[in-house]
Amino acid sequence: MKHTQPRGLSRRRVEQLLSETKHDRSAGSRIDFLSRHFLGHSYKPNPLIGSAGTAEVFTASLDGFDCVTYIETILALARASNVDDFTKWLRKIRYERGRIQWERRNHYMTLWIRNNLREGIIRPVSMPAVPILRMERVLNVVPGLDPQRTRLKCVPKRSVPRLEPHLQSGDLIFFVSTRKNLDVFHAGIIARDGKKVFMRHASRSRGFVVEQELSEFLKANRMAGVIVVRP
Repeated sequence: MKHTQPRGLSRRRVEQLLSETKHDRSAGSRIDFLSRHFLGHSYKPNPLIGSAGTAEVFTASLDGFDCVTYIETILALARASNVDDFTKWLRKIRYERGRIQWERRNHYMTLWIRNNLREGIIRPVSMPAVPILRMERVLNVVPGLDPQRTRLKCVPKRSVPRLEPHLQSGDLIFFVSTRKNLDVFHAGIIARDGKKVFMRHASRSRGFVVEQELSEFLKANRMAGVIVVRP
């Protein structure tokens, strides 16, 4: 099935990035390289086009990101062997079964995780002896979208230090909100340097893609816990 080229796509830039990672067979290593490449790029609020009342437009810009589109772009690039492959993976990662419709976009991150687990794009991380918190929420913060009931499992914030030894470069980390009508408020990519654990993420407060120690982000933000998955 032929799809229109995404808005904002620079085929040349994608080709260049893919040529620099084509000999690296490790997903974690490719994600580490690609996520580092975009450090300093602008934070862009609401980078996707579409709403309950307007048509969805598939976009693939490399110029600016919010925290979710940063992760989606890196993940699609890491899985791709050519430009068309990149757009195929980006579509699959962003939309339920790859169908470009606003209603099919993975608006909530628990849905994003569930759909990408089903597609085999990510997998759970084994964390023996790390406590798990289970909760149920009704999500209703997206205008025009019916409330959605979701169940989620996370590592409580106080137990994240016990989780850190299990983390690898390239892992995706999602921060669970303390609000009862929201699941996840932010997300990033783990970058490990020996015993130190960093996170790369598109930061709204700083205005660009940054790398900071995970412990620093945890100290600065209220949260119920974290969810970690591995590409």
